[in-house]
Amino acid sequence: MGSSRDADTVVTRPLLAIHASEPVAILEALRLALSAAGPAILPTGPDGARSTVPATVPTPIALVIQTSGSSGAPKRVELSSNALLASAAASSAALGGPGQWLLAVPLHYIAGINVLVRSIAASTEPVILAPGHFDARGFLAAAATMDAETRHYTSVVPAQLARLLDAADDDAAGDSGALAGLRRFDRILVGGQSVPSELIERADALGIRVTRTYGSSETSGGCVYDGVPIGTCEVRIRHGEIEIRGPVLADDYLGDPARTEKSFVMSGGARWYRTGDAGRLEDGVLTVTGRLDRVIISGGVKVSLDELERVVRRMPGLGDAVAVPAESARWGEVPVVVTTSPVDLSALRGAVASALGREAAPARVVVLDSIPRLATGKPNLVALREIVARRN
Repeated sequence: MGSSRDADTVVTRPLLAIHASEPVAILEALRLALSAAGPAILPTGPDGARSTVPATVPTPIALVIQTSGSSGAPKRVELSSNALLASAAASSAALGGPGQWLLAVPLHYIAGINVLVRSIAASTEPVILAPGHFDARGFLAAAATMDAETRHYTSVVPAQLARLLDAADDDAAGDSGALAGLRRFDRILVGGQSVPSELIERADALGIRVTRTYGSSETSGGCVYDGVPIGTCEVRIRHGEIEIRGPVLADDYLGDPARTEKSFVMSGGARWYRTGDAGRLEDGVLTVTGRLDRVIISGGVKVSLDELERVVRRMPGLGDAVAVPAESARWGEVPVVVTTSPVDLSALRGAVASALGREAAPARVVVLDSIPRLATGKPNLVALREIVARRN
């Protein structure tokens, strides 16, 4: 059984949809939802709820997070107050104590909601950036208003971190302005997608404290910090897939029992979430190697598109490159690299073949003016596959 809920004894509560452009309204509604004094909430993004929102959800549920993912497959994840508050408590302990948070990520994603949950749990008032285009100077101006008497935290995605580090690099004063503003943060969490090691190295060199997080809506957000599970969460690798258990797990997918049954499994008397990610554990430290559904079979050989991306992105000017599959009459599927910089295909194929084998060498390169992205900053893989298919 994937869900821990007995369908015959479910008591419900109202579900309220609130647009993510109303952060103050979401904050106040979330306070009530967590204490069971108000309805559960479903923050909606630019496209609204995209379908009919149920009037009610089971009573333990405080939050429904709606996601499409970078490869499609819309889902609505139901999270209880207990799961959200367990996540906040684990994060606080891992970071060294409660503090004030700056909200810089969209509220229709779990990372944004977590900033508010952690603020509520810590009894601190979050500083909220105006929704919309992220601007490093605006972020730093907001950071300057934070309470100097408490610890400072924020969560960002890699693209935001890159802009902040660019601003710090441009700070000629060295110990003031952008650099000093970022150094005032006790911890900057970065997640939502794979974080290039170059960004972490740049932050370390500047004395900016950054922690890579790993998790998903199904785990109430980040539950692994710099490869180590936080709180009482546990991680294991089963058949090459990362699985997670702990009090932070979602109850289920709203209105989708088949997906719930597939993603949440009972094993050894415990409930585990099957992440769909590949990884390895070494001395208790988790390394995520890519999505299992990002592995293609090309000419009978498995090729990891995530591993291919990592090799390509180390090449000059290709830090934004994305690998996607394309149909091939001869090989079944072949990898294609999409980037915004012209590149010599022969040199690229040689570098990839040397690192990963000739089967992983990209069949071609598609150059775009810009990489289409989701609101989280992740590349929109569905859009990219369509573009590549049209240009075959």
